[in-house]
Amino acid sequence: MLTSSISVERALDLFSAGNVLCNAGLRQYSRWRTGGVADYLVRPATAQQVADVIAYLHESGIPWVAIGHTSNVLISDAKICGVVLQVTDKLSQILIEDQNVRAQAGVWVPRFAKTVAGKGLAGAEHIIGIPGTIGGLICMNGGSMRRGIGENVVSVRCVDTSGNELLLSQQECCFGYRKSKIQESGLIVTEATFKFSPGDRSILRKQMLEILRSRRKKFPLKLPNCGSVFVSDPAMYQTHGPPGAVIDRCALKGFRIGDAQVSTKHSNFVVNLGNATSDDIISVVKHVRDTCWRLEGVKLQTEVKYLTSECQLVPLHDVLL
Repeated sequence: MLTSSISVERALDLFSAGNVLCNAGLRQYSRWRTGGVADYLVRPATAQQVADVIAYLHESGIPWVAIGHTSNVLISDAKICGVVLQVTDKLSQILIEDQNVRAQAGVWVPRFAKTVAGKGLAGAEHIIGIPGTIGGLICMNGGSMRRGIGENVVSVRCVDTSGNELLLSQQECCFGYRKSKIQESGLIVTEATFKFSPGDRSILRKQMLEILRSRRKKFPLKLPNCGSVFVSDPAMYQTHGPPGAVIDRCALKGFRIGDAQVSTKHSNFVVNLGNATSDDIISVVKHVRDTCWRLEGVKLQTEVKYLTSECQLVPLHDVLL
């Protein structure tokens, strides 16, 4: 537990009432509904607050980590020693001018896709079913059907780990398949500008409805989960198919430890049946990864990041060794 009263008082000075929680149980904020208790959970209301609190934490040497909607994060069951800064829908403005769209990091992705299409702009339909925020989507160059949001990014406003504000061009973001320089450098997205092409609203709406219907059929949307666990790498896809198919061939659909289970609906999802712990989920993911390597010769890499008790975000596959 952080014990410095000066630290607490200074942190509270940076925020309005209700934006700082002490001894915060993170399970309720986790899409997997697992995780331990954090010393502090801070939920900034403005981009300036994001920069201010990070600058203060950096100067004070207090451990911290930034998260979004946790769509791709597994939180340790242990005590999280430090400050968890969560970018939420407090930062949720969308501004549209011609083909350019500016959105804050806390905008819910499905809302963003609907808003863009509603203005007769095409290019965001593929993200309609992704449960997360714009900040996280940009960090991992998220998307579906092997597309990534980075193709539409014009620029991204970020805060670095010292609290400095940066403006990155699309080229400077170095987008790759499910990765970016933003993610690799530990930058925190506060806002982004996108450019989309003109499209027909009715056609775009039909396309998004079809994507949502397909997702409802294929994915376990009613149980807590973190989306796709393993990366559908294009090179692996060509030689072995998507991760779900590899896992199916290894007869692991439905494999279960405690209340953590490989989904019976889609094998690249691990669901919480009710009382799973993060350790249960780690054990399931490790068994799946080890089995696929032994039987198929495929070393599956995780999309999911793991939030350690030391306030660090690391690839989940790094803790499976």
